[in-house]
Amino acid sequence: MQNAAAGSPEINALEAQAARAAQSGRDGEAFSLWTRILQIDPNHARTLTTLGLRAMRLGDFRGARAAFKRLTDSNGSESQQWVNLALACRQLKDETGEESAIQRALSLDPSELVALLLRADLLERQGKTYQAAMAYGAAAIVAPPLDRLHPDLRTAVSHAFAFRQQYDRDFATFMDRYLEGYGQEVGAGTLKRFRDSLDIMVGRKRRFDSQSVIYHYPGLAPIEFFDRAEFPWTDEVEAAADVIRDEFIDILNAEQGFTPYISYPDNVPQNQFAELNNSPRWSAFHLYKLGERVDGNAVKCPRTMDVLTRVPQPDLPGRTPAAMFSLLKPKTRIPPHTGVTNVRLVTHLALIIPEGCRFRVGNDIREWVPGKAWVFDDTIEHEAINDSDKPRVVLIFDVWHPHLSPGERAMITALMRGVKAFSGEAAGFEP
Repeated sequence: MQNAAAGSPEINALEAQAARAAQSGRDGEAFSLWTRILQIDPNHARTLTTLGLRAMRLGDFRGARAAFKRLTDSNGSESQQWVNLALACRQLKDETGEESAIQRALSLDPSELVALLLRADLLERQGKTYQAAMAYGAAAIVAPPLDRLHPDLRTAVSHAFAFRQQYDRDFATFMDRYLEGYGQEVGAGTLKRFRDSLDIMVGRKRRFDSQSVIYHYPGLAPIEFFDRAEFPWTDEVEAAADVIRDEFIDILNAEQGFTPYISYPDNVPQNQFAELNNSPRWSAFHLYKLGERVDGNAVKCPRTMDVLTRVPQPDLPGRTPAAMFSLLKPKTRIPPHTGVTNVRLVTHLALIIPEGCRFRVGNDIREWVPGKAWVFDDTIEHEAINDSDKPRVVLIFDVWHPHLSPGERAMITALMRGVKAFSGEAAGFEP
């Protein structure tokens, strides 16, 4: 530790004089003053740091290492002291000293960006590709965006990203070739989940989990699009698609009953939906809303309402049943978002689908096919895009998650009824 002389009036005066001399370009005078400080206090931290950095600028790396070594031996309480020592050792190709200093810096601050970059760079120079990739990945995680970095660090951080990305690509290519024969033996048709796991591991895809905004039910696997075999009623829904589309066209021609899909009050955060809030670019014609039948709309769609009675709509008081025609106008994108609960899934029946429309759930991107339905977990991040010049229309409705037992469904209904009893009408929640 720095001794009591460090704060003496004499040392303070000498520091001030040295600073003025250095700022005026009188380097020799400044050096003499710093030397006098060390005669009074040989371990004066600020002076040792200043002299070490001065030596680095002058290319005197041995002098820099000596100053930083004296500082860490006598103090060593700050990670930056060890980073400076590591930088001097690096210039001298003293890998043992460099590695030791890096480890000491990271033991004091495991998220010290320069120390993380130095560790990765050392491992790369040593030819330890795997360890270097992991180290660069750790640096990339803690690094702020490039435009917020000090210019001196941007090149190193860009290299960290590039090195890890190239490693992931090489790793992915190797694993594809390595596993090719095994996949042929097993049968590729049964391996979608395995392929997804590989893509996530090597960085080709992101990991998406259920992110229920309000009520999450544990133990339900986050599946992006469900196998239609779990929903035998989809055949009947699709068989009625033409009739349902005709009912919608009659409604559209009447131009009544449509409301913005997103309608948040001005005094609540709108987040990613700010652009679409109260906008006709994404509108809905509700048949059921927040668990209540919208009679004025439902009466205009008798065949659609009849079809909905044949699907397992969830009973979540204040929330479901929910069903609507969703109209997305041309050149409109619904931003990535997640739904409120994973106990119910969302069904889309495609009705009017121009070219240039697509839908993403997690890593799975699909195009709607007119007359066809799919069921997905909307608590996994999803988004919709209409890049066409025409409106896109789907019928949307909720169904119970098929992996819930009848007893679980009954208790969930009771739970939601209790929430509504406690909170009143405020318990209802929008999608």
